[in-house]
Amino acid sequence: MHPVFVKHVAPLHSLHSTGYSMVFFWLFVLGLLTYVLLQRSVSRITRTPVWLLWLVMMLPAFILTGWVIANGPEAPAPTALLLGLFIACPILYWALIQKGRISVPPSAKPEAEATDTKPAIAPPPKPTLRPIDKEEEATLQGCFPWSVYYLQNIEYRPQAMICRGQLRASPTVAYDTVRDNIRRHFGDRFLVLFQEGLKGKPVFALVPNPQVEKGDRSTKTLTRPGLALGLLLVTLFTTTAVGTYLAGVTEDQLQDAPALILQGLPYALGLLIILGCHEMGHYLAARRYGMRVTLPYFIPVPFFLGTLGAFIQMKSPVPNRRALFDVGIAGPLSGLVVAVPLLLWGLSQSTVVPIPEEGSSLLNFEALDPKASLMLTLLSKLVLGTQVAADQAIHLHPIAIAGCLGLVVTALNLMPVGQLDGGHIIHAMYGQRIGGVVGQVARLLVFGLALVHPELMIWAILLFFIPAADQPALNDVSELDDRRDFLGLLALTLLVMIVLPAPGILTRLLY
Repeated sequence: MHPVFVKHVAPLHSLHSTGYSMVFFWLFVLGLLTYVLLQRSVSRITRTPVWLLWLVMMLPAFILTGWVIANGPEAPAPTALLLGLFIACPILYWALIQKGRISVPPSAKPEAEATDTKPAIAPPPKPTLRPIDKEEEATLQGCFPWSVYYLQNIEYRPQAMICRGQLRASPTVAYDTVRDNIRRHFGDRFLVLFQEGLKGKPVFALVPNPQVEKGDRSTKTLTRPGLALGLLLVTLFTTTAVGTYLAGVTEDQLQDAPALILQGLPYALGLLIILGCHEMGHYLAARRYGMRVTLPYFIPVPFFLGTLGAFIQMKSPVPNRRALFDVGIAGPLSGLVVAVPLLLWGLSQSTVVPIPEEGSSLLNFEALDPKASLMLTLLSKLVLGTQVAADQAIHLHPIAIAGCLGLVVTALNLMPVGQLDGGHIIHAMYGQRIGGVVGQVARLLVFGLALVHPELMIWAILLFFIPAADQPALNDVSELDDRRDFLGLLALTLLVMIVLPAPGILTRLLY
């Protein structure tokens, strides 16, 4: 129940311009992120070795890297090869998880676990559920009022007690009533989960509260302001260095006049403000619901964009789908509120240039084709008007680059997949099961779009590395209100406007 929000992995492009060393570097980064995600998400639900699942998920990246090395970066990989990789590997990945899925018979008791043969390499120890005696069981049954949730039976599992019955009140009233009753009689001994069961019948589950065993040890290391501030300062330096290059300052000029590095501050401050507001949106929304969360941590790199983004860690479970939605949507909206004004001002300071012969893309900041994104098309025409024509691109000002990256970061996080912000939003709106299906479909759609717009291919690859299923909330049954449903649809509309190119009929009207 400790999901990790690893966020804002910056898009990669033009690998041929950085050499094979950069190819292997990004392959290492992707491999590391994939392993961490798999270790934290699926290692608890399957006995299939994590390294094998990692190998299957990394196979497309390994094969495509080999293709680039053997044939050169200019030779596109065959469509049949791409389709085969991105269809076969997810199917094999799913089959391996299902083959090793951990399942416990309903009649299994905690004591029966000790008679099982232990594997050669024992899994990490998990908190064990203390058996409850007859008196405690009677007390537990009394925590379920018949007018709210008519309890029919209790199943004992090695890591949980499953309480099945009939729901006779609204999910919110039922969960709050049962949770408060259990807290009154058992204190903080259990976490109370309310999940969708078979045939749509919601069930309660009581699991050991890991925070009871950890005590205050995890609290002492939760907030590390010194570490967060140190990473922020280092990232400020690396993004300033990259911003100096984007401002057109050469190495020779910088050596002669070191003060020229200050020209990189507009880009650095703009990008860090966008990323910081995004993460602080998550942080403040989580704190509003009393959730334990770390401060935002920036990831500095001394090249490329100067940073791989920022992330926070959730140290406590999400209480309900409403909290899941609010935490998920707060980041993209907060970042977008800052990114759009910065982009508008940056566009006003940018210059119009001809589209290069080799074409342009959403990530070519020296000659950005605004038609590559519907939102960029509208914003550029709003600011530049008749200055930009259909056959022209835009040489972005450093502030505009930061704003454009803010749009890219927002779009990447709004993808409705797994533990991305969009995955949380879809899960909160439609439930965990439908959210997983939408995540699978979204990955295939982005891959199909990447076949038409190759600059999106790295997005498609990254999405296939992220598990499609999101972690459930404690109360994963209560639905959202109409206002949140509207905001969720608005967020998905913004995603479409950023990712999809401007349709031809619109470009003919505007240009």
